[in-house]
Amino acid sequence: MDKTDRAILAHLMTDGRLANTELADLVGLSPSPCLRRVRQLESSGVITGYHASVDPAAIGRGFHVLVHVEMAVQDRNTIEAFEAAIADLDEVVHCLRLFGQPDYVLWVAVPDIEKYERFYLAQLTGLPGVARTNSQFTMKTVKTTPGLPVPAF
Repeated sequence: MDKTDRAILAHLMTDGRLANTELADLVGLSPSPCLRRVRQLESSGVITGYHASVDPAAIGRGFHVLVHVEMAVQDRNTIEAFEAAIADLDEVVHCLRLFGQPDYVLWVAVPDIEKYERFYLAQLTGLPGVARTNSQFTMKTVKTTPGLPVPAF
């Protein structure tokens, strides 16, 4: 990936709706080579998709909870069952398996604290292998960055 590819990525991460002609102008290419580079970045898996940024409250997901999960059992079957169950829960919008403690960090997005309590009691605590959880409620979003900063190199 060269400097031009990185510039393409930086512009698309800022505005994924840029027209190819506009993008080409921004990175100093003509439209055809620019489109070829974008398609190559897509086919090689560098660009994994395009998404709209949506206000979570507008779609009933304005209450965010960071949940630390510690597992009682960490054998392969339990881990796979836990992760498969998490993948099916719409309320869990992000899940990371970690080295050390906790074993998992989840971002849960629901309409309000009452819905979180129902989700927590009815689903989260009953997942395979869960020993302990610690829920932290978001007070304020200070920063959110779409994608990652692209180094210029």
